[in-house]
Amino acid sequence: MSTAADGPDLDERPEAHSSIPGIAGLSEQRKNRALAVCLLVGFMTLLDVSIVNVALPSMQKGLSATPADLSWVVSGYALTFGLVLVPSGVFGDMVGRRTAFLVGLAAFTVASGLCGIAPGAAFLVVARLVQGLASGILGPQISGLIQEMFSGAARARAFGYFGAIVGLATAVGPLVGGLLIAAGGEEHGWRWVFFVNLPIGVVAFVLALRLIPGCVGCGKDLAKGRIDWVGVLLLGASVVAIMLPLVQQQQWTGRGKWWLVVLGVLLIIAFAQWERRVAASGHTPLVPPALIRIRSYTRGSVLGLLYFAGFTTIFFIFTLFVQNGLHYSALEAGLATTPFAIGSAVSATLGGRLVGKHGRPLVILGLVLVALGTAAAILVVHWVDGRGAGVATAGPLLVAGVGSGLVIAPNLALSLSEVPVSRAGTAGGVMQTAQRLGSALGIACVGAVFFSRVSQGKGFANAFQAGAVVAICFEVAALVVGIADWRSRKAEPGTPEAPSRPRATEG
Repeated sequence: MSTAADGPDLDERPEAHSSIPGIAGLSEQRKNRALAVCLLVGFMTLLDVSIVNVALPSMQKGLSATPADLSWVVSGYALTFGLVLVPSGVFGDMVGRRTAFLVGLAAFTVASGLCGIAPGAAFLVVARLVQGLASGILGPQISGLIQEMFSGAARARAFGYFGAIVGLATAVGPLVGGLLIAAGGEEHGWRWVFFVNLPIGVVAFVLALRLIPGCVGCGKDLAKGRIDWVGVLLLGASVVAIMLPLVQQQQWTGRGKWWLVVLGVLLIIAFAQWERRVAASGHTPLVPPALIRIRSYTRGSVLGLLYFAGFTTIFFIFTLFVQNGLHYSALEAGLATTPFAIGSAVSATLGGRLVGKHGRPLVILGLVLVALGTAAAILVVHWVDGRGAGVATAGPLLVAGVGSGLVIAPNLALSLSEVPVSRAGTAGGVMQTAQRLGSALGIACVGAVFFSRVSQGKGFANAFQAGAVVAICFEVAALVVGIADWRSRKAEPGTPEAPSRPRATEG
């Protein structure tokens, strides 16, 4: 049971659906339809993380954008996305996830239209910052709604579908971007990368109004002014301080930028101390200390951070390798990543069904497959010269994709299995913030090695191999965390191995 210092709501059983107005009594058909809307929106927002990469040359030509402008188109979205994840999760917990979902969806759709009509690079950068903010609002609501609407094996399956969407959106982004640019032309094709969100956003908004359940009585804490604004400020400043030098590593020269990372770590320590103080005073902290003390959740968040540091960077350097090194078109580059997308989509769906039976070993198997697939891709690029290397990597990428599908969704389900439903948005926001920090860290480290090899004249193939070795290091680190968590669960008979057997959270 929670103590007074834990903050409210952390003694609630994760499966206590009947206490949530608007959720109890929903038919399975209604829940599944609401889930479909969430997955559609999740796919749209996650696609915008990867789809833009292949559109950068088109943007440069159409807007006469500088490399600094293009960098902010990509990194600005990631920065604002990560900045608002945790506050948005708390916002959804307080006012209801349906309300927060609709606010984020409307903002994302409008921002997408503004990106598409951008008359210049500066306008596009600002619109992308707003789009990232809106996407950050939506992210925690999706995982929170899954927590609210489903339980047990049904929840694991729902997270499996969500994991399939994460992997699919990440992998097919270059392919979809290539198709849109080919259809719209090299100079203005990039606009359709954003315009495609408009009809999807409008349809999803209408469906969300009809299908996503509301929460009667939510927002009482907000109405009483019980918002941890100091916590919001401290956490936001720490995220910006850590992510800014990481996402701007190639454009921001000099070593002075790394002092911001030190500042960010100090701000996180100050944030943790402040949250303990708020909880001890009986008020509602932004991130309850008791949430962090749920070991399955904390370990899963660390695993996600390390995995995303290795997983997302592979596409970053692989796309650069095939486009700049092998001179693939945007469409060809997208096709080259399709095997990963197929493997990830299929295995993520299966992973959601199997995690209830196998638990953490399923995630461990996935991490092993990802590491082996990445290593095989390195060997293939070393052995195969010329444009055939992009085709030859199809097998290794398929293996890595299958592994990835067994990591993302099952890890999410296991990590949230002991989290109270009332804190599902906050917990999802923290986890996704960790993933975004991991992605930024991975791209900074892997990118530094990749671009160093290119600048030394060693070629893009050599640069890809060196960068992929660094990515494997992150994947192996995630594997170590997964094994440690599995052994700990085996040593603790009272700890649930899978989300189908929840227990009440201890403070």
